[in-house]
Amino acid sequence: MDDGETPRERQEALEERILHPCAARAARNAGRTRPEPSDDIRTAFQRDRDRVLHSKPFRRLKGKTQVFLAPEGDHYRTRMTHTLEVSQIGRTIARALRLNEDLVEAIALAHDLGHTPFGHAGEDALRTFVPDFHHARQSLRVVDFLALGGRGLNLTRETREGILRHTKGLGPILPADAPAGHGSVEAEVVRVSDLIAYVNHDLDDAARAGLLQGLVPPPAVAAHVGRAYGDRIGFAVRETLRATTLDAAPHLGLTPDLERLLEHARTFLFENVYRHPLVASELSKAKGVLCRLWERIEAEPGPFLGEPDGPLARGVPLRTAITDFLAGMTDAYALTLFDRLVVPKRWYAGE
Repeated sequence: MDDGETPRERQEALEERILHPCAARAARNAGRTRPEPSDDIRTAFQRDRDRVLHSKPFRRLKGKTQVFLAPEGDHYRTRMTHTLEVSQIGRTIARALRLNEDLVEAIALAHDLGHTPFGHAGEDALRTFVPDFHHARQSLRVVDFLALGGRGLNLTRETREGILRHTKGLGPILPADAPAGHGSVEAEVVRVSDLIAYVNHDLDDAARAGLLQGLVPPPAVAAHVGRAYGDRIGFAVRETLRATTLDAAPHLGLTPDLERLLEHARTFLFENVYRHPLVASELSKAKGVLCRLWERIEAEPGPFLGEPDGPLARGVPLRTAITDFLAGMTDAYALTLFDRLVVPKRWYAGE
């Protein structure tokens, strides 16, 4: 650092020179809820990424279901591997478009931190008691209030907005109000990368599980599944880049072929995989596990939420505290706690 510049300052200067005019600049970030001094080595978005990566909620993603509950095979996706695939796809798109790769990575790594155990079945279970529960809002709550023992990660506004607005469900892939409604083009990149990732890896896992045998997917989906996995991801990335002209419009684009493929594949998965009897029956049991845990904890919250430094002692409302507790569980922890609290134990009498 003989020139007097810190590594962070050099990186910020590099961003000014090489990033597209509509890309987010770390040096011009919108700030954190609690102001902090700048780091000498890392930019603001790099610090966001590192805080997420080293957090306990991120590590728990390895024990949370993507689609298949506790699969016996070693190669099925978990919520962790899904997150890493979203990050990789997003970084590739961001680099090609000269967007802020660090911001994309920070959003991608954090986007599912609030996801429940047992995938969307767990989310449905919590909606039984908290009708407006949504994993995107819970992810924001994790980084704002729950991580680091309740201190939160104090992320930048750009990362927080991207976390909140990454989801699309069965709605429009890119709503008409984008990117104003998403805060940044980088947030759009994560939104699209999330869909590209789960459509492709869920089709892959469904084929591995034998759920696609005898089914006739829509022609676009059938042709896509016939490609090698890497080629499928490459196609989606290239079609995204081909449809995006940031000089003309500061938002992401999708070619008609890619948009049709993603929409058809998403619908096909919902109708034939996520609601497949073999998948749905196990996830229905998992939903019952969380519902029963809620009832037991609500009836006697003290042992779980009432310690001297627990959420109830800090003034967190009971329903919010239970939601945070259950949403943060891994599949294995939820099943272990259910076994301890609900399943009767055999009585072994002495001889």
